[in-house]
Amino acid sequence: MHDTARAGIPEPRKVLRHSVRGQVLDALRAALVDGELVPGEIYSGPALGERFGVSATPVREAMQQLALEGAVECLPNRGFRVVSRTPRELAELAEVRALLEVPVMLRLARAVPAATWEALRPAAAATAEAAARGDVPGYAEADRAFHREVLALAGNAQLVAVAEELHRRAQWPLPGAPRVRRADLVADAAEHSALLEALIAADLPVVESLIREHFAGAPA
Repeated sequence: MHDTARAGIPEPRKVLRHSVRGQVLDALRAALVDGELVPGEIYSGPALGERFGVSATPVREAMQQLALEGAVECLPNRGFRVVSRTPRELAELAEVRALLEVPVMLRLARAVPAATWEALRPAAAATAEAAARGDVPGYAEADRAFHREVLALAGNAQLVAVAEELHRRAQWPLPGAPRVRRADLVADAAEHSALLEALIAADLPVVESLIREHFAGAPA
């Protein structure tokens, strides 16, 4: 056993590295959603490390994770290119998400009691608060959290993981797309609140209508 472990002191180097990598990954994900990392552009690890005030190593590690998620592609000796997608790909993501989530949400609407839906009010409120600030990355995170909490009620961890990955991909902007307007965020957040109210009231026709409109209207 290491002396630091015997003294009750954790070994900091590994923990710190993981923490930095996680923070850089979060920052890169936010930059992707906000359009700061532009589709088609190439970024180097050292340049991004300088931007975030860290070495190139945690940046490269975070970028490799983004490559696994399909957000960037690795270019040997050059850096990382942000993947460009087409409107068709975005529409396909929305379709797959709807095929996966809509039946589950409708089943939950018939089975979950009002008190359980009431507990999701803070998650819905978080989306509204981020929308009101015009905080695109914050809204993206709160939006995923709301959908994640709803789907978690199905008790299927694999479903939640797959839906989360699809949702994250759906939030990456198209090449040349304008920054998401605050009004659009507010409208999307309002759909969450309306859906939650219908679920609490067990108004199944309204629930079904709102769910289908939510997926048809935007990849949020």
